[in-house]
Amino acid sequence: MSPLEPTADLSPGQRRTHVGNVRWTICAMLFVATTINYMDRQVLSLLKPTLQHSIGLSEEGYGNIIAMFQVAYAVGLLGVGRLIDKVGTRLGYSLVMAVWSMAALAHAFVSTVTGFGVARIALGLGESGNFPAAIKTVADWFPRSERSLATGIFNAGATAGAIICPLTIPWITIHYGWHAAFLFTGLIGLPWIIWWWFYYRKPKEHPTLTGEELRHIYEENAEQMDAANIPWLKLLTYRQTWGIVLGKGLTDPIWWFYLFWIPGYLDSRFHVDLKNLGLPIIVVYLTSTVGGILGGWLPALFEKLGLHGAKARYGAMFFCALFSLPMLYISHVNDMWTAVALLSLATAGHQGWSANVYTCASDVFPNSVVGSVVGLAGMVGSILGTLLSVEAGRILQLTGSYNTLFILAGSIYMVAFVCLQIFAPGLRRADVPVNPERLGA
Repeated sequence: MSPLEPTADLSPGQRRTHVGNVRWTICAMLFVATTINYMDRQVLSLLKPTLQHSIGLSEEGYGNIIAMFQVAYAVGLLGVGRLIDKVGTRLGYSLVMAVWSMAALAHAFVSTVTGFGVARIALGLGESGNFPAAIKTVADWFPRSERSLATGIFNAGATAGAIICPLTIPWITIHYGWHAAFLFTGLIGLPWIIWWWFYYRKPKEHPTLTGEELRHIYEENAEQMDAANIPWLKLLTYRQTWGIVLGKGLTDPIWWFYLFWIPGYLDSRFHVDLKNLGLPIIVVYLTSTVGGILGGWLPALFEKLGLHGAKARYGAMFFCALFSLPMLYISHVNDMWTAVALLSLATAGHQGWSANVYTCASDVFPNSVVGSVVGLAGMVGSILGTLLSVEAGRILQLTGSYNTLFILAGSIYMVAFVCLQIFAPGLRRADVPVNPERLGA
C-alpha cells in the first residue's frame, strides 16, 4: 500500500492520534534560523555608539551602511527565491545561511565605512534567502490548514532575535570587545547548517516520517506535486502575484519603520534614554511575537466557527489589520506606557498579518514557485522600506513630528487588504500548467 493511501482500518480520531511531529521539528529549525537571521541583522544597530567612538563612524556613514544592506537585501530577494525553487530548500537554505554567516563574521575584520558597507552588502544578499526558503519549506511540509500557524511560529524568530540580541551583545562587547560580538553572531549559524544538512529531507524522503504524517501533510496539497515551474516574468502575468506583492510590499515597510524608529520616537516624545529603553522595546517585541503566533492560528479558529478557505484566511487578515488603527491616535497620547501598549498592538497585528500574507503565496501557487513569489513580494517591500526610511528622516528633519508616519502605519493595512481582494479574490488557485515530465507518470 502506498504511504499516501488512506488507512481504512483507522478512524479519523485514531489517524490524528498516530500523526507524528517531524513537521513541527522542521518548524522549530525554521524558528532558530530566523532568530539567527535577525540577530545578525540587529547587532550593528546595537554597536553603533561603540563604533562611533572606536572607529569614528558618523551618522551619515551609518546611514549609508544601512542603505547598502537594504538595497542588497532587495536585490537578493529578486534572485534567491528563484535559486531556492531550483536547487531545493536543503541545499538552498544551507547556502544562504553560510553566505550570511560568513558576512556576519567579516564585520569583525573591518574598520572603515567602506569595509562595513561591503560586509553589509554580503549580509543583505545572504539574509534575503531566509524567508523564501522558510516559506517554501512550510509549503512542502505542512497541509494548507496548518501553514499560517507554522509561519507564525517560525516568523516569531524575528522578534526573538531582536530580544536576544540586546540581552547578549552588550555583555559580550563590554567583556571582549565589539569584534567578538560580530564573531559570536557569525559563528552561531554553523551548528544550524550542520543540523539542517543532516536532518532535513523532503517529506517523502525523510527517514523518520511516518506514513500517517506523510498522508496528513499531503492531504490537501497532492495536486501541487505535479505543477510545473514558472519563469519569473511569467509570474507577473498572474493577478494573484500582484495581490501578494501588494499585500506584503505595502506593509513590510511599516515593520522596518517600527524596527528602526520606535527607539527614536520614545526618546523624542517621552525622553526615554538608552538605559531605560530596554523594557519598553522588549514589551513591544514580546507582544508582537504572541501576535504572530496567534495570527497564524486564527484561520484554524475561524474554520471551526464556520468560515472556510479564503474566508478564514481573509477574516484573520482583516482582524490583524484592525490592530494597526490605533496608530491613527498615538500622536495624541501623553503617557509612555499607553503609547507602548498601542505600539505593541500594532506590531502584534503586523506579525499576525505577515504570517497570513506569507501563507497566501502557498494558498494560490504550487510549491514549485512559492519561493519566487515570496522573493518578489519581499523585494518590493524592501525597496519601499528603503524609500520610507529616507522619507521618514526627511519628514522628521523638517517637522520633528511622527504624526504623518503614524497615519501611514495606521491606514496602509486596510489599503493592502483591499488590494488583495481586488487581485486575489477568494484566493483562487493560479492556473499553473502541469509539469510535462509528470504527464506520463
